[in-house]
Amino acid sequence: MLKRIETTDTAGIDALVRHDAARDPRVVRTARRIVDAVRSGGDKALLAHARRLDGLRGALEVTPDEILAGAARVPRDVRRAIATAVRNVERVSARQVPKSFTISPARGVVISQRVTPLARVGCYVPAGRYPLPSSLIMGAVPARAAGVREVIGVCPRPDDTVMAAALEAGVTRMFRIGGAQAVAALAYGTSTVPRVDRIVGPGNAYVAAAKAIVAADCPIDFNAGPSEIVVVSDSGDARWIAADLAAQAEHDPQARAIFITTRRRLAAQVSRALVSQTAGAQPVIVIARTRIEAIALVNRLAPEHAVCDDDETAAAIATAGTIFVGPWSAQAAGDYVTGSNHILPTGGAARFRGGLSAADFVKVTSVQRLSREGLRGIGPAAVALATAEGLTAHAESIRIRLGADA
Repeated sequence: MLKRIETTDTAGIDALVRHDAARDPRVVRTARRIVDAVRSGGDKALLAHARRLDGLRGALEVTPDEILAGAARVPRDVRRAIATAVRNVERVSARQVPKSFTISPARGVVISQRVTPLARVGCYVPAGRYPLPSSLIMGAVPARAAGVREVIGVCPRPDDTVMAAALEAGVTRMFRIGGAQAVAALAYGTSTVPRVDRIVGPGNAYVAAAKAIVAADCPIDFNAGPSEIVVVSDSGDARWIAADLAAQAEHDPQARAIFITTRRRLAAQVSRALVSQTAGAQPVIVIARTRIEAIALVNRLAPEHAVCDDDETAAAIATAGTIFVGPWSAQAAGDYVTGSNHILPTGGAARFRGGLSAADFVKVTSVQRLSREGLRGIGPAAVALATAEGLTAHAESIRIRLGADA
């Protein structure tokens, strides 16, 4: 039975917002053991875990010939769809790369911003019920757009569609590994798997736990949890709203699918439509007293995906990984071919960041140049601040130069 909450139910709403997506301690312990084993044991430990957990029977690495052969077996319409997705993600990603610039904030002081791509990144591709070529596209294409030279793909059971996506997205090397062992191999490197500068891509609970464990040594995209969607609407088509909720609910039994409306009749219609559509997680319907209250709840939830009726509502939603506006903006289209990235923050992380972008694959370095005149102009202020902080050596390193200039 679908859960229904009124916004007057303060305790119920607070529980919905506080949704506990904490990791199972047993999963974390298991992931840590695997990560430690691969970090210390290299290929030997990686192979042992891959054979036991991934069912690996052949070589760790997929050869270029295997990738070509697999891609050739993919039906033409699927290959065209992959090419469309790659092209659109490329176009959006190209606009996301930060720009280099030079500015003079004070006379004799020049600051430059230098943008440099990471050298090598790893893209995790899930393969639970089905391998997900779209996840490979969303990780690899922005990296390529940012100028990353080497893109390493990992997937426990890469099928032909993953091979086709790897070929189209420009993946450099592909390995038949998954789970915490794949994350550890990417983070620390083995004789076979090269160490990367960032790991991106969704995965199961063990992958998420392993990414959190290695994050101190190798940057990740973010700590991802079960998928989320919040639809806020007073005028949408009940069947379409139910379809969007059901689409996200089928990802995972822990997925979150929430519908917020001020219209009780629409809530009832969506509820009836969901009875025949939902497989997986059970959606929640929330009745709000006002539109302002409904939007405020969306912002408290900070969902991965938000769906709304119009631009005015979209402008008021300040915390969401991505926002779909209007009846034709099917959320599932964004999972594949709109060009926007589907690797998005979950668990309320949309409060402080958006989805994966090409900007995540570059380093931004500042280059500073001061002339004699520049240091003479701003040096006394630096000396005053260093002295106020009690850092006398800092102050002296500037004062000695000012004295030489006297």
